[in-house]
Amino acid sequence: MNKWIVSGNLAADAQIKTVDLKSGEKAQVATATLYVQKPRDREESFTVSLSIWEKSYAWRKLQFLKKGSLIICTGNVEPNPFISSNGNVPRAGLQMTVLDIDLDIVRDDGTKDSRDDETKDSSIDSAFVEGVMATA
Repeated sequence: MNKWIVSGNLAADAQIKTVDLKSGEKAQVATATLYVQKPRDREESFTVSLSIWEKSYAWRKLQFLKKGSLIICTGNVEPNPFISSNGNVPRAGLQMTVLDIDLDIVRDDGTKDSRDDETKDSSIDSAFVEGVMATA
């Protein structure tokens, strides 16, 4: 099994569609594109096509996958070779079947960021927690 962890921003909200399986059954899958920037060279970036199947752990976080959200995906990655439209040059993209998602920064209707952490709904003041985390 290949297991990858990739962090990046969603290029758009996840889109859900129904597909026919080889067994004749139907299943739902969400697709999205993750925009990944290299930490040392911001100009060199790439995208990863995400597939999130309805029975995966990642599916339960689907409602939070909004354009611009910073997420961390764990899953299987496979190359997706193609021929470029300009110059007919062979290229390869990355396709990830997502098993789980950790939410780092979630966009709320494009207006503000909210952190996805256990302190969000607890009685601990989030400003205190952020201050403690900043000093760590």
